[in-house]
Amino acid sequence: MAKQLRGNTNEAIIKSTFLDEEVKLMIYTPEDFTPIKDYDVLICQDGQDYFQLGRLPRQIDDLIEDLEIREVIIVGIPYPNVSERRNRYHPEQDKSAAYIQFLVKEVMPFLDENYPIQPFAQRRTLAGDSLAGTISLLTAVQYPKTFGQVMMHSPFVNDTVLHAIKNASDIQSLSIYHRIGLEETAVKTTDKQTLDFLEPNRSLKEILTNSVTDYDYDEFEGNHTWTYWQKDLQNGLKKLLSYD
Repeated sequence: MAKQLRGNTNEAIIKSTFLDEEVKLMIYTPEDFTPIKDYDVLICQDGQDYFQLGRLPRQIDDLIEDLEIREVIIVGIPYPNVSERRNRYHPEQDKSAAYIQFLVKEVMPFLDENYPIQPFAQRRTLAGDSLAGTISLLTAVQYPKTFGQVMMHSPFVNDTVLHAIKNASDIQSLSIYHRIGLEETAVKTTDKQTLDFLEPNRSLKEILTNSVTDYDYDEFEGNHTWTYWQKDLQNGLKKLLSYD
């Protein structure tokens, strides 16, 4: 029998002006959650994938119980469909700028109003895989005083992303956990292209190594799937959320 989740999960709806639609939030709170204590927050793009394929609440449960990470509230933001996911997350698509504003000016104020969230950027982490990792990185780079940490697995990287990071200012204080698979040289994307993710990620590594003080990069034996990302989540969580 599967072990019962100790923390609690619920849902909330934000009426987003920036995205011009209602957006569902999936919210996990730790087992001993209390409103009189401030918590880290981990906001995951591709939220449903993190909760289901990544088994994130269960992994967080175990890490908190073993005192390997600080107590954290998880906020998963699902995408409604594949085309809308691309519109929101791809740096050259219509809604990517609006999605960043949604995170900064709608999601965070909602969380601050309804949950006891730590006010410090270093206690606010964005996470994402593939395109979701891209938009997480770009949001933190644009708003480093709002989000101080990024966990990204196999982000999509192109010249637009590299240019944005190269020309960013005031990002030295960011903490970034970055993983890419050695087999990600011919990734089939949702717009029916086949792209090399590995080399562009290595180019991104060169820029971030010189721009960010706390940068953790590695390459894993595997491809562009949750089979490998799920196994590595604990490493990223322990790196970014461990006790000081």
